[in-house]
Amino acid sequence: MSMTSMVVLGLSIALVLLLLGAFLATLRQDRRGRAGTPPPAVGTAPAESPMPAPTSGPVSAPVPAPSTMHPNMPPNVTGQVGADYTDPRTLRVGDRIEVQGSPARVLGAMHVSCQGQQWTEFLLRDGARRRQWLSVEVQAGDPPHLVVLLWTEVPTQGMVPAKHMLIMEGVEFFPVERGTAAFRSEGDTDYPDRGLLDFADYRAGDGRLLSFERIQGGSWTASYAQPLPPGSISIIRRAS
Repeated sequence: MSMTSMVVLGLSIALVLLLLGAFLATLRQDRRGRAGTPPPAVGTAPAESPMPAPTSGPVSAPVPAPSTMHPNMPPNVTGQVGADYTDPRTLRVGDRIEVQGSPARVLGAMHVSCQGQQWTEFLLRDGARRRQWLSVEVQAGDPPHLVVLLWTEVPTQGMVPAKHMLIMEGVEFFPVERGTAAFRSEGDTDYPDRGLLDFADYRAGDGRLLSFERIQGGSWTASYAQPLPPGSISIIRRAS
């Protein structure tokens, strides 16, 4: 082979290598560019909160209607005092009545007032000639309500009303109210026409009521109270 042919062959090989190197360099640069470019982000829809159940308006717990039942009335008793039942405030001395079906007569009455409160205590005598007091009072409230109590005397055995808890016949009673009231009496009450009355009221844990009373200057008497529901009192015959 001549010298000229060898030079041409060498240059050709060098050119091929140069082109091959340039091609490889371009290929690497292209790969680097693709590797450095982050892939496009894939969008995700935001999570939707569950929709509330449809309502036709604000929902609230039912509010019970205010009670107009007499505080001493059993749940199965309905009616209006004065219209469906005898109003015990209309009792008069000399009336013949029935108390829970038992006949009695109104012997006398004491009209009592204390610091704006007013009530009436009627002295009754039943068929066994036993005497009992019946108290009738309109107590404040919304609406005001009528409280009727039948009192049965118990021996005090010299006991005086304590300012704290006392025990009567083995039952603990706690003070509720005490004070001094003015009274005016009519009929047969064994009390003067006018005077002052000391009282002390107590309540037991089971709801029983106990009251001490005395005419100022006299001795204490004690009585248990029995609440009477409407309809317990009926007038048989009015006093003439």
